[in-house]
Amino acid sequence: MSKANLLDRRAVVAELLKERGGAIAVGGLGASTYDIAAAGDHDRNFYLWGGMGGAVMIGLGLALAQPTLPVVVITGDGEMLMGMGSLATVGLQQPKNLSIIVLDNEAYGETGGQASHTGGSADLVGVAKACGIGDSRAITTMAEVEDFSSSLQDVTAGPRFASAKIDAANLERVLSSRDGTYIVNRIRGSLGHSPI
Repeated sequence: MSKANLLDRRAVVAELLKERGGAIAVGGLGASTYDIAAAGDHDRNFYLWGGMGGAVMIGLGLALAQPTLPVVVITGDGEMLMGMGSLATVGLQQPKNLSIIVLDNEAYGETGGQASHTGGSADLVGVAKACGIGDSRAITTMAEVEDFSSSLQDVTAGPRFASAKIDAANLERVLSSRDGTYIVNRIRGSLGHSPI
């Protein structure tokens, strides 16, 4: 794909969360968390500041615990590569309310922009399909983002997986609270549970 045709990461995340309703959004390490915060801080945003490789598993746990709510995991290609085994567990569990979106800039943005394997032979969509996630697709246009976004509220037809080729822009960090206890208790409160 031509570098000129890559999607704007913030526009992709803003579109995905535009009609979020009561969805829980889990952000992976680094830029994807900043992108979620930039789209608007929300009581149901679960920011992972340092748990690289854990976003999909946290999303899976939330999806299984809250089967009537949409759960959206937005993470990067580096984190997805580190936690690739989580796709096998998602494929086995088949949570109908889970959507996973990988923002793929083919680089490890948090550690200096080294090339990730998705710029070479690693095919995350192929891995997701092979793990049993039938609705797995590559996204290269905003129309495809909009189409994928329209399915996020459906809690009966997941799991679903998408990899969106994005630009590697180094954008301003939009920070929300980094206090893990606060973030967990805020989500718990929004779901009607007492704090831990």
